[in-house]
Formats: sequence, structure tokens, C-alpha cells
Amino acid sequence: MSATQHVVPGQYREVSDANGRVYRVGETDRSLLGRPRAWMVWLPWIAMMGVSVYEYGYSSAEAVLEHAHGWTLTETFWIASIWAVFQAGVAFPAGRLRETGVLPARTAMLAGAVFSGLGFLALSHLSNPYVVIAGYSVLGGTGAGLVYATCINMVGKWYPDNKGARTGFVNGGFAYGTLPLIFVFNYWFHPSNYKMVLDLIALGMVLVVAFCGMFFRDPPKSWWPHDVDPLNRGVSEDARRVAKRLAKNPPAKGQFTPMEAIRTGQLPLMWFALVCIGGVSLFGINFQVPFAKSLGFGPLVAASSAGVLAVVNGVGRAIVGWLSDYLGRRQTLGLVLVVAGLAQFGVLWSGQAHNEPLFLFFAFLNGFGGGAFYPLFAALTPDYFGENNNAQNYGLVYSAKLVGGVGGGGVAAGVVAAWGYAGAYYLAGGIAFLSALITVFLRQPGAPRRSGDGSPVAEVGSRTPSPAEATT
Repeated sequence: MSATQHVVPGQYREVSDANGRVYRVGETDRSLLGRPRAWMVWLPWIAMMGVSVYEYGYSSAEAVLEHAHGWTLTETFWIASIWAVFQAGVAFPAGRLRETGVLPARTAMLAGAVFSGLGFLALSHLSNPYVVIAGYSVLGGTGAGLVYATCINMVGKWYPDNKGARTGFVNGGFAYGTLPLIFVFNYWFHPSNYKMVLDLIALGMVLVVAFCGMFFRDPPKSWWPHDVDPLNRGVSEDARRVAKRLAKNPPAKGQFTPMEAIRTGQLPLMWFALVCIGGVSLFGINFQVPFAKSLGFGPLVAASSAGVLAVVNGVGRAIVGWLSDYLGRRQTLGLVLVVAGLAQFGVLWSGQAHNEPLFLFFAFLNGFGGGAFYPLFAALTPDYFGENNNAQNYGLVYSAKLVGGVGGGGVAAGVVAAWGYAGAYYLAGGIAFLSALITVFLRQPGAPRRSGDGSPVAEVGSRTPSPAEATT
């Protein structure tokens, strides 16, 4: 029976497939949001651009910050590393609070806006590195993490039928959104004006993220778009296109809790793969500009390499998200990680050859491979474990950045000091290839084992949702 026939506006039904997975059908996005669900793509995208300077602009500003505050290179990058720990670490606890209704998406975004602004004020007005860690790394990392996790999970919840392209598009804003500031940091950022520049960034961040967050709202649990039949997908031409995408990336066979997802063994595999490639990505973000400057490349090449990395990193996320809808999420992820490994060697070799055009080309590849995997992990998680607990499940996967952040920042600075850039880039390339190898073993798990007879859920009669259910 078609799950979308004879639906009365404002009412919904719950239907189940052969695996027992429940779909809540009948409610339109407009009836739940008051506007098209596309708003839950554009607003998260803008908010992600608002906080992107934290990760992709820091390396361009580090030389001025060292001079202005009297920091060493190691202190500078430990600040960035600890920021990455808190940015990633907040995802799971925030996701748990969000799924239980304690921390609504709107509240998470407003808190993220305030904390993010305070982080940049700390970077501007404080010099003691330990105090800066408390302000920029802890508060700023928590704020950026709240924004990132809320935005990414918002897209997956509203687009369970087409996660790849939309997740990749929103995720891309976290990279190329900082492009104008990269050039500001390389050309107009000096010890004489750094406080004014950072204060203005803080103000803009708060305003942009808070405005976007005011409109955030999650759909009800198990919600499915009213115009995409989850049981009979081939009725119309549009439905056949959706069916083709879902054949490559079939919906999860159930709604897994975090512990159920861990017990499958697949979530730990995803976590370890992200530990590896996350560290490589942050190493490229943090050290590509210092490496270029150490080779004697001018500020244009250094800024351009960082700008190319950020733009391609962001655009690449959107492209691979779309591509994964047609090639398959796991297959696309493996290809991206191989490219990331090759790019590490290319950046090193072209830099050692002092070939600026080739260096920019491999900076292009490094930008692509060093960020395109994030939306693939973000989409693969609900593909494997369902949307209902995705804020927690992806929070666990994304927590891999806790380890990768330390490796790509403070530890990498120690490796560069001990082995030079050559040793660091060779190590990064090897780790990226290890991450690609791990993806070969990823498989969508079967339905979670629950108590009871495990029989599929029968279709439930239509009813009108309560106001609380409609705005969950």
C-alpha cells in the first residue's frame, strides 16, 4: 500500500517497511515549519559560514597573534588544538540534550552565537595563553561546536530522502565562508589593528548565527516527506529518481540508539577512520601557510594557497555530497580519502621544488581531500543508524575530531619541530591512506535487536499531531 495516499492535511500515519522501520508520513514541511524545508538548508549554510573563520582562518592570523601576544609557534597551535577538542567534544552531549528535548535547536544556536563571539573577544584582548585557552579554545570551541552539530543534524532530519547533496552544501559553508577573512589576515591584519579586526569578527559572528538560529526547528521523530513514498518509490518520474538515490544509499534498517550503533562495530570503525583523516585535515589547515612561508613564497601565494584550500574544501563537500547520492556514500568516501593521501605528498614535493603553480594545484587537491569527507561521514551515519538519534550518533562519530584535533595541531607542531615538514607530510599521507583502507570494511548494519517478537509494525490510523509533537 502506498504510504502517501488519502492523507488529510495536518494528519499523519505511521507505516513500516519489511525491516520494521517506522515512517511518519502525511505532514508537509509547510505545515510543520510554516515555510518550505529548504529554509533548513539555507539558514544552516549561512550560520556555518558565520563560524568558519575559527577553523579555516586561524592559520592565516597566527603570525600576527604570535607577535602581538608574544606566543611561541607551539603555544599558538596548542590553542588551535584545544579549540578543536571542544568544538568536536560538545557534539555528543549537545546531541543527547537535543534529542531529549532539554536543548532545543534554537537554544543551541543562540548559545553557540554568544560563546563564539566571546571566543574571538578573548583572542583579541587576552595575552596569557592559558587564559586564551579558557576563552578562545573552551568557550569558542564549544560555541562553534554547537553551531556545527546543530546545523549538520538539522539538514539530515529534514532531508532523510536526499541527505548527501544538502549535507555537503551546508557543510561546505564551514570552509569557504572564511575566504574574505583569509585575505584580510594576510594583507590588512597587523599588530596595530588586530584588536579592531577581531572585535568586528566577533560582533558579526554573533549577529549572523543568532539571526539564523531564531528560525531553527526539528521535525517530529521518524518524519518522512509527504511527497516521497517510503514503501512504493517508483510511481512517478520524480519518485523513480529518489528510488535510484535510495538504492545506492538505502535508508537505515532501523532507528539505532547510540549503544546499539556501537555494538554493530560499524560506528567504532567510522570513528577510527575519522580520527585518522581528521588529524590529516587539520594538519593541512594549520601548517600549509607556515610551510609556504618557510619556503620563501610571498604573501600572495601563502594567502592564495589558504584561500584555494578553503574554497575547494567547501565546494568539494557539496560536490561529493551530490556525487555520493549516485555512486554510493562509502565508495565516494574511499575515493576522497585516497585523494587526501596523494595531496599530502604533492604539497610537499611541489614545495620542495619551489614550483609555485604546482604548489597551488596540490593545495587545490589538499583542500578537496581535506574536507570533503566530513559531509560523507555526516550522511553515512543516518544511512546506517537512522535519523531519530542522529544528533547523538553523529556526535559520537564526530568526537573523533577530539583526537584528530590534537594530532593535527599541537602534536603536529612537535613533529614538524623534530622531523621537519618533510617528515610531517610523509606521516600525514600514510595516515590518510590508512583511513581509506578502513572504509573497505564499512557495511550497513541489519535492524537493531530489540526485545519482543521483532515483527514489523502495522500501519497506524491517521491522527492529528499535538502542538508539542508538531514542534519537536
